[in-house]
Amino acid sequence: MDGWGVVARADELARSGQAFALATVVWRQAPSSGQQGSRAIITASGELQGWIGGACAEPVVIREARQVIAEGVPRLLLLGTPEQFGAAVPDGMTVVPISCQSEGALEVYIEPVLPTPHLVVVGRSPMANTLADLGRALGWRTALIDGPDFSAADADERSMVVVATQGHGDEEAIEQAVLARPGYLGLVGSQRRGASVLGYLAERGVPSDQLDRVRVPVGLDLGRTSHREIAVAILAELVQLRASGALRAGLPAETAEPAELAEAVDPVCGMTVTAGPASYPLEHEGETYYFCRAGCRREFEQDPAAYLTKESRCLSRTNSR
Repeated sequence: MDGWGVVARADELARSGQAFALATVVWRQAPSSGQQGSRAIITASGELQGWIGGACAEPVVIREARQVIAEGVPRLLLLGTPEQFGAAVPDGMTVVPISCQSEGALEVYIEPVLPTPHLVVVGRSPMANTLADLGRALGWRTALIDGPDFSAADADERSMVVVATQGHGDEEAIEQAVLARPGYLGLVGSQRRGASVLGYLAERGVPSDQLDRVRVPVGLDLGRTSHREIAVAILAELVQLRASGALRAGLPAETAEPAELAEAVDPVCGMTVTAGPASYPLEHEGETYYFCRAGCRREFEQDPAAYLTKESRCLSRTNSR
């Protein structure tokens, strides 16, 4: 997949609501295999699509990209040896030392592409229409669905669902909504009305842990307001919760918090690599060692004793940090 193919694929993933990071090489020092403009997509699970560089750069970019997705904050990486850059590194840039025989270097910009918010408004009142219009104005993926037509299939764990049926099948709509386990679920109505709806569903056997997630009344408390202002209050609450990070729990687990990948230090060059089949594992005296490339593995095989002391020093430096 070349650079423009990566961009096309990124557009597909964004439209499908998947979270990922887009990594772009913005500078290189020969003889690095990464070229200026090289791009790659890294998913929340650590899958890389595209090309960003060789065996030294790729695992580092994947590791950093998964953190970018989790934090939602872009970062600029400078990959090379500290001696190559000295005191010339600008503030805000992350320097990741890599030991590679090519002696090249890369500057890589990694930006998060998080799912577009998915708002599902259930109901046909003027307020429901206004709320849907406001959601679309923010660029959110917004669906307006009449109560009888709504089902759990219309939402998922990334959705924000607002039930605004206002007495026309509130119970049925909430019952369907909780099955989808959306990141946010609110019911438009008074506290008394909410207690009645939730009590009815509890009697029908809907689990309490699902009903406890229903917000009612929904939206910021603005006092007595018009239906248009109620829509604004609801949207304001959703924006506030998203900005605070409170709705990240509604994202898929691999997006909200990246799973920890086992890591190891290459005993030859000192690079941190993923401890897995792709990192050239080698068993020696009951211990499994991992390497950034086949060349490091061969060097270790030829004289393990020469590198085991070096590995201990690398681990000591890592632990001290």
